[in-house]
Amino acid sequence: MSSRRSNGFTLVELMVTIAIVAILATIAFPSFQNTIRSNRIATASNEATGLVALARSEAIRNKRGGGVCGSADGASCDGTWSKGMLAWADVDADGGFTTGEVVLRYVTVNSAVKVTGPTGATIAFDGRGRRRAADAQELTLQPASCDKQPLRRRLTINASGQLNSLKETCS
Repeated sequence: MSSRRSNGFTLVELMVTIAIVAILATIAFPSFQNTIRSNRIATASNEATGLVALARSEAIRNKRGGGVCGSADGASCDGTWSKGMLAWADVDADGGFTTGEVVLRYVTVNSAVKVTGPTGATIAFDGRGRRRAADAQELTLQPASCDKQPLRRRLTINASGQLNSLKETCS
């Protein structure tokens, strides 16, 4: 027999280590899911806020208008807010997205995020950056599964075109 000691792990030590890691992962997984949901909503909220700000600044810059709408394909406004959002420059100053309008940016929405916006409408701005619609317009973002947590975001665009963000409990 050799008097040298071998380096490494025994099979028993390796199995104990794997069991401990599995137990810790099982304990941490539910709280990690809440963190993932929270980050998804924060990301979607930031993207929506950025699109509204981009459309409003472009409306002021070109003095004709601009807007944001729900879009599944990035080429037309179809009111599908949960698939994606499109910001455009209103070239003909009619307040709506039509053929020939300049698409400023298109953002797809994560399938785990539920977005609701103005029904069949766009969020449009005039040449001075004010909201074109007479009634209040808002976007609501929340995870597909929320469990009564304060993860819902309500983005309200006021008459002057400014955006207000509220955190709410999911319904």
